[in-house]
Amino acid sequence: MASEELARKLQSRLSAAQEAAQEAVPRPEAEQSPVRPRSQVFEAACGDSSSELSAKLTRRLDINEGNAAPRAARVFNPYTEFKEFSRKQIKDMEAMFKRYDTGKDGFIDLMELKLMMEKLGAPQTHLGLKNMIKEVDEDFDGKLSFREFLLIFRRAAAGELQEESGLLALARLSEINVSTQGVMGAKDFFEAKMQALSVGSKFEAEIREEKEERKRQEEEKKQRHAAFKQLQSTFCS
Repeated sequence: MASEELARKLQSRLSAAQEAAQEAVPRPEAEQSPVRPRSQVFEAACGDSSSELSAKLTRRLDINEGNAAPRAARVFNPYTEFKEFSRKQIKDMEAMFKRYDTGKDGFIDLMELKLMMEKLGAPQTHLGLKNMIKEVDEDFDGKLSFREFLLIFRRAAAGELQEESGLLALARLSEINVSTQGVMGAKDFFEAKMQALSVGSKFEAEIREEKEERKRQEEEKKQRHAAFKQLQSTFCS
């Protein structure tokens, strides 16, 4: 009996070893499953409508595995890049940005923008919020950096936003105080901007008048000098 049980165990081990050897033999190319790129695997799993998401997931995995370098954060100086605004205006915009950046990550995402628009009294639909971000989202990350936030006010002041744009409503309803520097007490942002432009044009006109006056004086000086030379030559002849 003991010998029979031992024989069965040996036979079972032999069969298992044979099966393992067969599995180790490579299958013909026709039977092997083709290796698809990672992006195709994501698209197959998520569907064509999620191709943008699959691309982001692919890039994230590549970054984590060291196959791609993360995009370098763009460093900018708001005071030199947005010279049309005073320092106080930029500081007020920065304070507003930080107030609604509840995640404290340096960005305003979709949900934070939703809260902002609700607080300003101009709630938007989910699609409307996405379109708002899309209008100024230069790096296509789906959220607003402080620079992109400043672009809202630049484009609003330049009249580049549509009347029905949620960004225009954001700029109009913001609590940015532009009545202190450079706008001579105007209360409304757009009135203030127009007044600032008017003051700038007047300043430029005064500079032109001064240049023309100096040019006229130089011309008169030359004429007097020429007349003196002519009179001197008459007496000396």
